[in-house]
Amino acid sequence: MFSLLYPRLYVDSILGIPLERLRELKIRAFILDLDNTVTEWNSNEVREEVSRWFGLIKQEGFKACILSNNGEQRIVAVAKSLDIPYVHRAQKPRRGGYRRALKLMGVAARETAVIGDQIFTDVLGGNRSGLFTILVKPIARKEFMGTKISRGMEFFVLRRLQSKIKSGNFPRI
Repeated sequence: MFSLLYPRLYVDSILGIPLERLRELKIRAFILDLDNTVTEWNSNEVREEVSRWFGLIKQEGFKACILSNNGEQRIVAVAKSLDIPYVHRAQKPRRGGYRRALKLMGVAARETAVIGDQIFTDVLGGNRSGLFTILVKPIARKEFMGTKISRGMEFFVLRRLQSKIKSGNFPRI
């Protein structure tokens, strides 16, 4: 059970993702959460360094798609500014949204990583869908009330994950 809650990689932000190592693992595409992963919660503003990162991954040949539980109106501006496809009302951690994102990009699950800031939506859904999972720390503390509640439960999983990392029992990629 706990294995579905652990990411394959845990980094500070999308900027710290080791692209070359993922390429060696045959990862060709990214499914990204929106709030507190790509943008701050409830914001359409993409930070300059994040925008540059998207330019870099495209230049490197990676594909990308936003997958969010938000409605379309909330996501479309960010997706357009980054020139990438999106899936709205994804109902994460259910697998249907992940399948739609894979189809939009024309890639297989085994060659795709999901990147998000929440264990019970992004990591759980990605692991259930057979994707390489990457957990990032939230961009900001401001969040939806429901997310704040799930963060309380995430605390225990994160504490256990950090203990595994410190003891060397967390696999490195």
